[in-house]
Amino acid sequence: MTLLLAGGGGILSFNGGFAIWVLITMILFLWIMGKYAVPLIMDSLEERESRIKDSLESAEKALSRAEKLSKDNEKALREAERKAQQIRKEAIEDAEMLRAERIEKSKEEAAQLISQAKETIEQEKKRALMELRDEVVHLAMQSASKIIDAELDTRKNSELVDNFIEDVSKN
Repeated sequence: MTLLLAGGGGILSFNGGFAIWVLITMILFLWIMGKYAVPLIMDSLEERESRIKDSLESAEKALSRAEKLSKDNEKALREAERKAQQIRKEAIEDAEMLRAERIEKSKEEAAQLISQAKETIEQEKKRALMELRDEVVHLAMQSASKIIDAELDTRKNSELVDNFIEDVSKN
């Protein structure tokens, strides 16, 4: 260890000229760094800080726009649901009204068919009565002609035929 301290250039030995050169180069290095490198580094850091700040602001704006869009979408969805419910309600009301109209129309048609059927029955009844009267008159005439042939008393026969026709007319 004595060898190291003795001036033979050991680790702990001090060389003044070398220390001055180290001091000068260090001052020169710090001055060059301070003059040229540090401002560039600071500018880069400030620019990066500015970009980060802008990015954060953009992200906040995008977030607020997204929240606004979300609220608008929720509002639009609620409005669409309300309109859909209203359309469903109107469709149900229209269907009920259409059903009621069809029922009423069916009732009217049924009443009309019943009325027509009654009218047809009445006409058929009248026609049948007319046919029956014609048949009765025809039978009466045949009977009368047989009676006339058998009895040649015209006065009695006329009374019989007239009475018979009166009876038939009353029915």
